[in-house]
Formats: sequence, C-alpha cells, structure tokens
Amino acid sequence: MEADFGAQMNEYLPLRDVVFNTLRQAILRGELKPGERLMEIQLANKLGVSRTPIREAIRKLELEGLVLMIPRRGAEVAEITEKNMRDVLEVRRALEVLAVQLGCQRMTEEALSDLERAAEEFDACLASEDVTKLAEADVHFHDIVYQSTDNRRLIQLLNNLSEQMYRFRVEYLKHRGFHEQISMEHKELIGFLRARETQKAAEVIGRHIDKQAEAVLETIRANKNQEKQNKEE
Repeated sequence: MEADFGAQMNEYLPLRDVVFNTLRQAILRGELKPGERLMEIQLANKLGVSRTPIREAIRKLELEGLVLMIPRRGAEVAEITEKNMRDVLEVRRALEVLAVQLGCQRMTEEALSDLERAAEEFDACLASEDVTKLAEADVHFHDIVYQSTDNRRLIQLLNNLSEQMYRFRVEYLKHRGFHEQISMEHKELIGFLRARETQKAAEVIGRHIDKQAEAVLETIRANKNQEKQNKEE
C-alpha cells in the first residue's frame, strides 16, 4: 500500500468520521486503486490511529459500494463495473424523475431561489481542479430538489442512493468536456420547475442521468481496454 495520503484532522469531527472521509477521498481520487486490499493494521499505522475507526470506516465504505468484503481475503477497493453502474443509475433515474415531478407541484419560491444559487455555486466550482468539490456542489443542487418533494420516504431513498452514486458522479465530472452541458441542464431544469412544466422537467432530468451513464460506461470500457493492452504487452 504505497498510496500517499494522510488523515486531515478536524477538531469538530469524531475520529471515525475523519478516517472515513480520508479513505473515501483516497478511493475517489484514485490514491487507493480498484482491487487494492485494505489492510487494517497498515492503514492504522499510516493514519496514526487504532484499528477500530479503520474497521468502522471500511464498513461504511462497503455500504457506499466503494469497498468489497471478499471471503478469506478481507476488504478491497471495489471495481467500477458496468453492472454496478447500471443497477445504481437505473434506480436513480426513476426516483429522480419522481422527485422532479413532485418538485414541480410543491417547490416554493424560496426553494427555487436556493436552487438557482446552487447552480451558480456549481458554475463557480468549474474552474477548480478538485473534482470532489465539484461533485459536492452537484450533490447540493440535487438535494434541494429532493427536499422540495416534502416526501420523507423518497428523500431517504435518494439520500441512501446518493452515497452509492457518488463514485459514478465523480467519474463523470472528471470529464471537463461535459461541464458546460451539465451547467446548461441545471439551468434548463430550473426553468421548467419554475414554469411548473412537469413533463419537460422530467425529460431534462432523465436525459441528464442518461448522459452520465453513457459517459461513465465509456470510461469503464476504456479502462478495461487499457488493462487488456497492458497485459498483452
């Protein structure tokens, strides 16, 4: 385990959350590679903590789909597979379309203003080299739509799914060529929500997620081809 990362201590966060955030970022940024084993003792020594917060972090990462527990082998960083991506994005698409449809009926002027500010914050992050910062801005934008549904069960489902979805969102946002398109789709969605045009808003969010799926799928296949070439050389 040669990855170069360390725990960023925060006096306002419990140690277990610091360790979780550190490992999560290391996986999302590729510092911990797909298929790499997560050895509790090595990670504890590297981060200067006991094994307990490492173990707790690994359990949470497994729930997010970032880590797999392999029998007789232990924890390892999960591969990004076509099957995992399709499973997550198919469910997300259906739930987000529902959220947008409800949002068209229930979104207040205050929420619409918050959504416009969130779109501006996303645009302000476009110049950043920190893709996780951009991903958080995108998550915030969608969270406002979720909250506008005033449906606790739907919000809970979407929030749980958002954690599993985060890795795919990061992979998508690594493609700078899509940034302007995403920004335009945010603004288009806001316009239809404000106009209460339910069908058009649903079409925008469906297309938004379909394009994300296509981009991540392209990345997965490109990585597989590269791995195949490397093995043949």
